[in-house]
Amino acid sequence: MATKKNTKVAAAMSQSPVFSRLRVRPETLAAFGFRKSGRKWSLNKPLVDGAFDCTVAIEGENDVSTRLVDVATGEDYTLHLMPSATGAFVGRVRSELDAFLAEIAAACFERDVFKTDLAREIVAYAREHYGDELEFLWSQFPEDAILRRKDTEKWYLLIVRVPGGKLGLPTDGKVEAIDLRVPPESADAIAADSRLLPGYHMNKKSWFTIVLDGSVPKDEILAWLRRSYELAVGKAKK
Repeated sequence: MATKKNTKVAAAMSQSPVFSRLRVRPETLAAFGFRKSGRKWSLNKPLVDGAFDCTVAIEGENDVSTRLVDVATGEDYTLHLMPSATGAFVGRVRSELDAFLAEIAAACFERDVFKTDLAREIVAYAREHYGDELEFLWSQFPEDAILRRKDTEKWYLLIVRVPGGKLGLPTDGKVEAIDLRVPPESADAIAADSRLLPGYHMNKKSWFTIVLDGSVPKDEILAWLRRSYELAVGKAKK
């Protein structure tokens, strides 16, 4: 049976909408200052000129909770969780807490859109080898993103979640797929390979599509990714 103290603490913990549809990147947490205990990562920070001790706890991919403790009394502060609570002071508490959580989200989380292991491994490879992050450019297409080179700002990958029928597949269920640049000398081989499709929403003479369903092995995809990156050349912006 939960004790009265534990029930009170649970009531003081809150989930922030800042982390909705985001997924944690565990490799970033230690550098940001989080400490791990068991399966949980925790970080403390003083807020409002040290009046409150804020604890942010992360467990799993997107289970994030926050807790504010009044330093003077040692009691949990919950007024900021009440929509009806107004005033300059509670407004400052909310503002500083929201800013802190937004900083964590930007540094330690990513959009949780793509679900296949292949999609996540491709994104991780680009991050590790090129330092590039997905860019979600279209509010009307929140499940489409691109990767681009920093020096030329040219795209080398488009990743999408679309109904299979849009790719000519015999399914209306959503599939994950990537578009990559095609080297001119490989155009004929790509056209003859039934696993590879014409570029989705891109110039079909210079792009092709791979559905991330396992039909093309990861190592082969990464080789195409490296080639696509090399092809994304052009006059760099000054």
